[in-house]
Amino acid sequence: METVIKSTAKPEIQIKDRRKRSVKTTLIYVVLSIYAIINAYPIIWMMINSFKSEKEFAVNQFGFPKEFVFENYISAWNTANLGVLFKNSIFICLLATVITVFIGALVSYFLARFTFKLNKALYTFFIFGMLIPIHATLVPMFILLRDLGLLNNPISLLFPYIAFNLPITVFILTSFMKAFPKDIEESAVMDGCGIFRIFWSIILPMSRPAIATVVILNFIHNWNEFSFALVLINDPALQTLPLGLASFAGQFTVNYGAQMAGLTMSLVPILVFYLLLEKEIVKGMTAGAVKG
Repeated sequence: METVIKSTAKPEIQIKDRRKRSVKTTLIYVVLSIYAIINAYPIIWMMINSFKSEKEFAVNQFGFPKEFVFENYISAWNTANLGVLFKNSIFICLLATVITVFIGALVSYFLARFTFKLNKALYTFFIFGMLIPIHATLVPMFILLRDLGLLNNPISLLFPYIAFNLPITVFILTSFMKAFPKDIEESAVMDGCGIFRIFWSIILPMSRPAIATVVILNFIHNWNEFSFALVLINDPALQTLPLGLASFAGQFTVNYGAQMAGLTMSLVPILVFYLLLEKEIVKGMTAGAVKG
């Protein structure tokens, strides 16, 4: 009788555990779905209204358009001169991102894989950079670049973009590279590899998920940055996309459909960039979870 009771009790416990897990999983999915809808709704609302005419937008702001007005995109592209704005933003964002990630990877490699006296002090110095507010440096940055003769120059935006993105880049990459076993480098040294060969051929490929993460963070920050572009760039031919869209919204406040179309077009590169590196980010999150 005892053996029968035990054998029947175990399946009941397993069934209860499965039910608890399924309920917990369902609740998690429900919460995450609600959170995703809340975050995605403004973007969907913007895209829907970008196809409405001025009259329809004034009457119905939350429904689907009766007729899709594709002329809003043509009007936004021509009126706000989005072709020039896209070219300027892509050039500055890509160049700043590449330089920041490359410098950050080199610094992180030496901080994570080498031991020297100023290691902790240097790492603390970079982490402290994450605490500096951007707005506190606008006036000093303007005066410095004015004295250097770099105002109204595309290169002028590289300095603040690199400086403010380098701390978070070093923080993420250093934390990721510290988890690599020392045996890998020892084997490479035995094969005759130098420091920079190990960095370029071993450490960088292994850090690809973390690099993808910092690339996306850098690119999104640079793409959406407004304050430094407003202070350092006055020439309309050199303006970035956020600055140009702000001027567009201020001058053409009546045509909301064109404004929504311009904002929608400015969002496309970020979505494409994220989708291209999505798998690497998931790998980085999974690797971090397993190592932790």
